[in-house]
Amino acid sequence: MRWFLVDRVTAFEKGVRAAGVKNVTLTDGVLHDHFPDHPILPGVLVIEALAQLGGFLIEASGVPHDHRAILVGVDRAKLSAPARPGDQIELEARIASRLDLAAQIDAEARIAGQRAVKATLTFILKPVESARVHEQRKSLYALWTRDLVPPVELA
Repeated sequence: MRWFLVDRVTAFEKGVRAAGVKNVTLTDGVLHDHFPDHPILPGVLVIEALAQLGGFLIEASGVPHDHRAILVGVDRAKLSAPARPGDQIELEARIASRLDLAAQIDAEARIAGQRAVKATLTFILKPVESARVHEQRKSLYALWTRDLVPPVELA
């Protein structure tokens, strides 16, 4: 994954919800072209941040050890406000429904308490035969959750 769009996980309730933040800065390269004199983070990247948090929520809530949550659908997406340099995007993902190998997440992003993005995200769980992918996710999730008390148990 080249784009890491969650800076920190701020809350985690196994099988229920996760919250996190994305800090928008001028070092986010996409802002230099979107748009040169009016930089805003593309709404699709805010949806991707929500998908990353949703994938974390599903995987940290318990999946077979070789499976990963793969985003397969974005429904009812609503982009209400742009994210600009200096904004902190508050991300929240809640499990709406869960099956053995699939889940739906209700996701919302807020800026300064105002809703900026809302969407329903659908994931499937697929086996991934790559030790490198599993180690990368484990390291990333440990970094995102390093300040949570109690610590998140990562498989």
